[in-house]
Amino acid sequence: MYSGAILRVEGVPLAGDTVALHAADGTFLASAAWSPESSIRARVWSFDAGAVIDDEFLAARVRAAVHAREGLLDAEHTGCRLVHGESDGLPGFIADRYGDVAVVQLLTAGAETWRDTLIAALREATGCSTVYERSDADVRTLEGLGMRAALVCGALPVPLTLVEGGLRYRIDAAHGQKTGFFLDQRNNRARVRSLSRGRDVLDCFCYSGGFTVSALAGEARSVLAIDSSGEALALARVNVADNGFDAARAEWRDADVFAELRRLRDIRATFDLVVLDPPKFAPTAQHADKAARAYKDINLLGLKLLRPSGLLATFSCSGGVSADLFQKIVAGAALDAGVDAAILGRFGASVAFPEGEYLKGLLLRKA
Repeated sequence: MYSGAILRVEGVPLAGDTVALHAADGTFLASAAWSPESSIRARVWSFDAGAVIDDEFLAARVRAAVHAREGLLDAEHTGCRLVHGESDGLPGFIADRYGDVAVVQLLTAGAETWRDTLIAALREATGCSTVYERSDADVRTLEGLGMRAALVCGALPVPLTLVEGGLRYRIDAAHGQKTGFFLDQRNNRARVRSLSRGRDVLDCFCYSGGFTVSALAGEARSVLAIDSSGEALALARVNVADNGFDAARAEWRDADVFAELRRLRDIRATFDLVVLDPPKFAPTAQHADKAARAYKDINLLGLKLLRPSGLLATFSCSGGVSADLFQKIVAGAALDAGVDAAILGRFGASVAFPEGEYLKGLLLRKA
């Protein structure tokens, strides 16, 4: 519930306190976590008037979330997202699993208040011996919270590895982006893998090589991977080597992606498959206009670099850019590029409500 929807507050609830939300006529709406610093003033725990928000309530939510993901873990997949915030009725709590290691994020005042309960419940539900916390995302500042990244219990293996689709990835849980790897892209990496056979691939914003490794596993002829982080590229090289792929099939560029895309355009380089997976350009809707220009720029260039019948897999993880707006941006990029393209499919993450659809993507084919 946004601050502008609140008529009055009775008492002085503190950050993370559980409050009751009522309609103007007094009808009970929900129990929620209060956040006086955020424009999202209250995040719902339960719409059940009889629910008591306590340790057991939250532990039951954690157990249910972990149980729901049991089918995602097997010999070919040793990691997955276990808890996905509001989609599991636990706003602001994220938990990713890498083998025997759980990496958690607590991003809201409510999750922060119940930190010990949530982590204890996660350990009990998973049996993970190691928990590492990465509560260092910028969104915590909107909740009036400081940054925290530290080992909670156990010890991080060196190296920490993940098996996904039979492919091995080394994970930097302590210093990498988010929780160390983008597990929400799991199904999308599999899709790119299935499309890569015999293609020359361009992987932009490649980070630690998730899409690069997937493309090589899908028998891509070659992959050019670009990122502005030398540390991420070094990890990506290791991930390619650990999977036994011929190093000659992968080329690495430590460069600004926008500048490198323009350089590739100028030298008339072309590819059969282009992957655009940039960082968050618009954390909120207030940043959407500026983000739209950046998304349009990279998509225009990506489309220009495609060969006839080439494929573009383009993503946005910006919560401030809706799926509808993103499609309009990409359509505008195609128009300005003078390219006729068809939408073959859509990408996303597993979330249960429209407002949580931060990750969205399109698969296009150039005429």
